[in-house]
Amino acid sequence: MATENSAADTIYEDVPAQEQGSGERDPYATTDADREDGARVFNATGGDWGDLVDEATALHEERIVVNMGPQHPSTHGVLRLILELDGETVTEARAGIGYLHTGIEKNMEYRNWVQGVTFCTRMDYLTPMFQETTYCLGIERLLGIEDQIPERASIIRVLMMELTRINSHLVCLGTGGMELGATTVMTVGFRERERILRIFEAVTGLRMNNAYIRPGGVAQDLPHGCLDQINGTVGELRKGLHELELLLNENPILKGRTKNVGYLDLAGCMALGITGPILRSTGLPHDLRKSQPYCGYETYDFEVVTRTGADAYDRIRIRLDEMYESLKIVEQCVERLKKVTGPVMVADKKIAWPAQLSVGSDGQGNSLDHIREIMGTSMESLIHHFKLVTEGFRVPAGQAYVPIESPKGELGCHIVSDGGTRPYRAHFRDPSFNNLQAVAALSEGGQVADVIVAVASIDPVMGGVDR
Repeated sequence: MATENSAADTIYEDVPAQEQGSGERDPYATTDADREDGARVFNATGGDWGDLVDEATALHEERIVVNMGPQHPSTHGVLRLILELDGETVTEARAGIGYLHTGIEKNMEYRNWVQGVTFCTRMDYLTPMFQETTYCLGIERLLGIEDQIPERASIIRVLMMELTRINSHLVCLGTGGMELGATTVMTVGFRERERILRIFEAVTGLRMNNAYIRPGGVAQDLPHGCLDQINGTVGELRKGLHELELLLNENPILKGRTKNVGYLDLAGCMALGITGPILRSTGLPHDLRKSQPYCGYETYDFEVVTRTGADAYDRIRIRLDEMYESLKIVEQCVERLKKVTGPVMVADKKIAWPAQLSVGSDGQGNSLDHIREIMGTSMESLIHHFKLVTEGFRVPAGQAYVPIESPKGELGCHIVSDGGTRPYRAHFRDPSFNNLQAVAALSEGGQVADVIVAVASIDPVMGGVDR
């Protein structure tokens, strides 16, 4: 992948001419076989601290190698940035991961299909609704019930996902501003996020880790008065987002710190499998809501936001504009929910719970109406309830992968079933994991201070990386 300041290129120029011509040289640099038409090359290799020390020794150069951070919230003990410096210039950058090690995917193999929702919602804790949705869409494809999902349930899913998209972008911009010293951006961002979390709490009983989207639909319908609350919140969010725009868009200090910083062109994104705002900042309008619609996204009116600067500043602007597009979708969802009534779970009682699940007045547990329905009126409901709670439903053997567009890029879940009541394997393609590969490409050749901006523009959440 082409770049102007590759560490590999620097190493190559120090190699004696006889070694350049033979293609045989020390194992840590590029050879002439790696170079085509004068292109500068990145060698993507694994390794740990010991390898880095051996490399430094082999090159017979004086280099400063430092651990950077904690700066971004993602680097507080769970992401390690290893930088090689020449003065203030970063000549090599590596991302060390694996410090969070939640083991979520492995744990899901020991829980039934519905219980798996409570695990995957905790991966990227800023986008819980998206993990729940891709997981449930995969299960529904294996069950063959994709066409049976009630329309109201699909609308609610879209509503919750778009509110979650705004929630995630607000944290990205807020924490990014905080790292640059703009604490007002952080306080405004978190103030607006709080409005969204209040809606989540009203609908699901929880602010985060909701486990609200379930195989076959959603856990429960919207509570009374919720649509009016959402309508009021949309107006407040528009004012808050405008305030953020006034703070950010034409701020000369912000533009000085982010313009032409963290540059990654379309070829680089393609080579590294980068998706989301980073890819759209190169001008490519790739959005799975448009290219591979799910949950009825093809029926909503919204635009895919792109820019062409391919730098950190354009990624800020894209996220701001995407939040406005999400508000447009939220308003459309509210209008549809006023007209569309009916169930929010499939009719098949061997998959759906026998009574409409509703949260008790304490925000936890089942409501008395739910318990009376199961225990008092129907022996068949009691049997179904007992089987679903103790064992769960069976999913036909097979595998499915359903990708969706999360705030950070393509998020997908590869579900494998052996015909049992729990996943044989559930593996997630989390965009934070893929996008972190760009740390070297975004940082090398720049200043130490620019690494902070570059990592913030990726918007990584390590819960999704070390799952």
